[in-house]
Amino acid sequence: MNKIRWGIIGCGDVTEVKSGPAFQKAPNSELIAVMRRDAAKAADFAARHGVAVWYSDADQLINDPNIDAVYVATPPSSHAFYTKKAIEAGKSVYIEKPMCRTYTECLEVNKLAAEKGVKVFVAYYRRKLPGFMKVKELIEAGKIGEVRMVTLQLWKHQTELAGTEMPWRVDPDIAGGGRFYDLASHQFDYLDFLFGSISTVKSIVKNQSKTYTAEDILSVAFEFEKGVIGSGIWCFNSNEVNDRDIIEIIGTKGRIELSTFDFIPVRLITTEGIEVFDFPKPKHVQQYLIEEITNDLLGKANAVSNGETGARTSYVLEEIVNEYYQTRNQ
Repeated sequence: MNKIRWGIIGCGDVTEVKSGPAFQKAPNSELIAVMRRDAAKAADFAARHGVAVWYSDADQLINDPNIDAVYVATPPSSHAFYTKKAIEAGKSVYIEKPMCRTYTECLEVNKLAAEKGVKVFVAYYRRKLPGFMKVKELIEAGKIGEVRMVTLQLWKHQTELAGTEMPWRVDPDIAGGGRFYDLASHQFDYLDFLFGSISTVKSIVKNQSKTYTAEDILSVAFEFEKGVIGSGIWCFNSNEVNDRDIIEIIGTKGRIELSTFDFIPVRLITTEGIEVFDFPKPKHVQQYLIEEITNDLLGKANAVSNGETGARTSYVLEEIVNEYYQTRNQ
């Protein structure tokens, strides 16, 4: 095999620019079919993106003999369902983040993939973006000495209005949680990439706005197995004047500042001064990871985001919000 032929289940917004075109632009990769339950929208996507085949039935795409691997880009509540179907058909799967709606579903997917001898990957693409890889390089080169702590602040103004139909990203039955699950999943996965597994989590999780049932403000303390301490505050119920997206990684010789979503320049701050590294946001942000996954499937690489790492992130997210949802459900 010298090329991976992909099929997409769920050709919605995320596949328009972030991921879909990357399957066509990555070397040794080809997007040959897409699926959406709305046949007209599936046909429209295929026509606009130059994809030869479209389906409105996921089983038809999964069982298409011309497809080598499947990208599941549906909301999280159906990730495990479609991934298991593809695995049963003997096909490796690339799953949108978070990996599944629950940690238990992640374990089920990984177990089945191991039994069937196929691979699972997760769309935590920051592990391969140049700016985020630069941060890892700076840490490993000892530029800030021994890392002591990490702090995160992610504050986003409230965009959902009471009395309207809520987007699925704030429906825990679909998303697993609220906007925290959708956004902080990237952050915790990236921190896993830098420092490994988180061993301890303590959190305060609330819903202050009462606009929806999902959490909208969180204060979290955590510790990595390697001893690095972390803390973060996430707020999704304020005004845009308060919007903030900053991660600080503090060491014995200095600190690194970066953003998760705003793609501001990375700042290295030490006694020697400030160095700035600018890495603009790529047009197709998933392309670097898709290229590596394609090479993994061809036996040429080992992808940095897989079912094991994706499941670890889901475990942390679930640990953070568990008490909140258990209390609400009593």
